Amino acid sequence: MGKDTDELFSELTKAKTDKELKTFYERNEEELQHPDAVACLEQLFAKHKLKKADVIFNTGLERTFAYHLLAGRKTFTRDKLLIFAIAAHLTIDETQTLLKYAGEGKLYARDARDGMVIHALNHKLDIWKTNELLREMDLPEFVLAG
Repeated sequence: MGKDTDELFSELTKAKTDKELKTFYERNEEELQHPDAVACLEQLFAKHKLKKADVIFNTGLERTFAYHLLAGRKTFTRDKLLIFAIAAHLTIDETQTLLKYAGEGKLYARDARDGMVIHALNHKLDIWKTNELLREMDLPEFVLAG
């Protein structure tokens, strides 16, 4: 990947016709991504040198169910994505990106539960400590069953 996002954005906004837009996509095919939540998680696991088995264990989810999520045989919910983000100790920015690629709403600090998740991510809490904090604040806990 040779171009940064700003360069791509600039080129894209200069395309005025359908033909120019098609040319943009053809010229930049290798620069453009089409990631989904699973691909995004796999990239993040590789970036942080995490083993799937370790992250799955840290999710507290049933092992087979978690593998089915990562294989795309089951559909991720926003909560399951957040469980994986907490288990992998992702940053806030990485978690927001993951949510974006999954088509889910980003974490919102004004939302009490999202605020707890932001705290958990910032302090690298595990899912059990996160659920304990949610319980203490009378907020819905993460369901660790499929």
